[in-house]
Amino acid sequence: MELKSFYKIRFNDCDSFKHLHNSNYIDMMLNAREDHLKTFHQLEMPDLYQKGLSWMVSSHEIIYLRPAFYYETVCIHSALVKASDDSLLVEMLMKDEKETHVKALLWTKFIHVNAQTNKRAKHPDWFLELAQSIEDKSFGSISTVKERLTTLLG
Repeated sequence: MELKSFYKIRFNDCDSFKHLHNSNYIDMMLNAREDHLKTFHQLEMPDLYQKGLSWMVSSHEIIYLRPAFYYETVCIHSALVKASDDSLLVEMLMKDEKETHVKALLWTKFIHVNAQTNKRAKHPDWFLELAQSIEDKSFGSISTVKERLTTLLG
């Protein structure tokens, strides 16, 4: 299942040259991922938090390829690359509205944290089963963001 949605670049997201500010690529893509979880998988973060699940960002790896401009509509895709015992690797990809050009590619690693102890912990079995069921198997043996970029750009 392809998870994607469209967003308009707003004035307050841009720098003085009317380019989307670098940090706002990450903000927009993380927000899109949360929207995709709700829309496509009926998973809402407040519900997961109530069940004692929470995550921290361990790392972001982002490649900027083309600027996104003020008032431009962009398409953001997201996918779960890998779910493991205590972490999730998520890809977020920003393209132009017609989806002909990649603007940015982001891989984010989330570490599961026990909400009561605030320490790194393994995912509960029920969540790991759910997460592994929605992993995007099309990534195959791709293990780095640079390898992924190569497949996207041909």
